[in-house]
Amino acid sequence: MRSVLWFVAMVLLLPRLALASEFGSKGGPEPANLDQIASRLREDPYDLELLISFGTSKGGSAGHIALALRDDAAGEERVYSANFYADRDPAHAGGRYTTDLMIAIPKQEYLFKTVSTVADTASFGLDFGEIYKRSVIGVRVYGVPAADKAALAAYFRRINDDYHQQRSNTEYHHGPIRYDYLRLNCAKTIGAAFKYGAGYRDLAVTGATLFSGQRMVAAATANIPTEMAMKLIREWGQRNYGMDVVLYKKYRGSTYVDPQEEEKIAFKDLPDRFPSVLSLDFRREAGAYQDYDNLLAMYLLFNLGKYSVRVNEQTLLLEIEKSKDPMPYAGALRAAERDARADSEKFRRHSEFRPSGEGISEAPDNTHLYYFTEEAAGQVAR
Repeated sequence: MRSVLWFVAMVLLLPRLALASEFGSKGGPEPANLDQIASRLREDPYDLELLISFGTSKGGSAGHIALALRDDAAGEERVYSANFYADRDPAHAGGRYTTDLMIAIPKQEYLFKTVSTVADTASFGLDFGEIYKRSVIGVRVYGVPAADKAALAAYFRRINDDYHQQRSNTEYHHGPIRYDYLRLNCAKTIGAAFKYGAGYRDLAVTGATLFSGQRMVAAATANIPTEMAMKLIREWGQRNYGMDVVLYKKYRGSTYVDPQEEEKIAFKDLPDRFPSVLSLDFRREAGAYQDYDNLLAMYLLFNLGKYSVRVNEQTLLLEIEKSKDPMPYAGALRAAERDARADSEKFRRHSEFRPSGEGISEAPDNTHLYYFTEEAAGQVAR
């Protein structure tokens, strides 16, 4: 009888065990050489890394933004990421992580790991294991004072304290301190930490307008991840900080489906879109960005690009797929502005042309991040 019960139990468990062991799924294996590649990337002495996640929806895909702070004394890089489910919605009280508004996550866990050290209820593909769901752009910044990094970390702790104490109406937000997709989102929390914590007084952090107590938000005044990233990049350029970019490419083979999402779509089938700024292109499908603001962001990030990192789909190991010399910020911005202006004008005329600039790809496979032909090398050198 015991053997029969054991057999029945194993039959019931096998599908679950198989799912848990699948690469690219929650609880599954991670790239075996993760530490090796992470050490290779850390040979560059950057101080912090702004992590801009691609969008996973077809229209109006703004993506996500988080900040990694490097602490060599502690031997870690910790990502601070606004918690989408810390909105005090009763629907999220069970099964979702709601303890903190600003989650602190080891960077390699945030990008590549399949098990969370934060909580069992942390969201796979959002709070950890991002690259199994979408690509992530990392803007690495050099020369940031240690005092600024400490102030940023302290301000994220302060935001959490405000959330825990259920405070309202602080210098960084009018209204209850809880996550709100437009009013107190990932971009606003990151921007607030730089403005009020690190003293970036000229950084524009807007407040979305609420009309007559209704859930009607003026989206035009919301903080958008890519727009906040561009504002911060300009601030760093004015401070003469060094910058380069790493693209962490989406692993395209994940069959994982988030059981708590209404639409049961495998990660591999989700769009992987460059996160749009709020513009006339915001509702366009992937591959259709044509306005100046989106082209400028894509071209600038390409010009600052140094590495693209991917999971090799045959070996399931991480690899630095491509590398190039990043342009200095001032030259990268001039080239991006020139090319975005020229290309947006040609798009408006509906003429056939070859774009002047290269951009971080919106295509799901991201195969065209870096080109090494002589012609493309000449474009990068401009």
